[in-house]
Amino acid sequence: MPAARVPDDRGMQSSRLEAFSDGVLAIIITIMVLELKLPTDGHSFAQLWHATGAGLLTYLLTFVYVGIYWSNHHHLFQVVRRVDGRVLWANLHLLFWLSLFPLTQRWLDESSIARDPTVVYGVNLLAAAVAYFLLQQAIFRTPTGSELREALGRDLKGKLSPVLYLAGIALAFVAPWAGLVPAVVVALVWLVPDRRVERYVQRLPGEEPPK
Repeated sequence: MPAARVPDDRGMQSSRLEAFSDGVLAIIITIMVLELKLPTDGHSFAQLWHATGAGLLTYLLTFVYVGIYWSNHHHLFQVVRRVDGRVLWANLHLLFWLSLFPLTQRWLDESSIARDPTVVYGVNLLAAAVAYFLLQQAIFRTPTGSELREALGRDLKGKLSPVLYLAGIALAFVAPWAGLVPAVVVALVWLVPDRRVERYVQRLPGEEPPK
């Protein structure tokens, strides 16, 4: 009797991976907003700011980061049509670090931006950036990976971001609030719409963007 055939996962469609990732990111945002505090001793704007002012700012920064990862993740899979097991696990690795955002953001908020929580928040941002880089490398090894490599080009923003995160971690030991400045700079840099993948897809002759 012939041995059972092992399914070949080298040609799996990326749609399920995208749907799962979108769901996880939506849950992350929901958890973060539920952690915001409301005033317990009044209902004025001043009391609201006193209760949740710093938390709202750290939430806004982290929300922007989740949005950036969601947008860039979508752009990746505009080009990639099929994924394999390496890509699936690399994607889960990225989602793991992103899922820690609510925890590290909450500690940062409740500590009023103390040194250690700021360092941990910076490490979380750095780890997510490294995980995203590893996801790109896994995609490069797929049959359509060369297309993504061409679309991304030199990827200067992707290479600069980890350097700024490391600078923020170092600055946190000098002044905790200064450790967040590089994180804000990176967020502002990535807020500028990244059209590299979209321009690449539009240049492909006779092809529609993958769904």
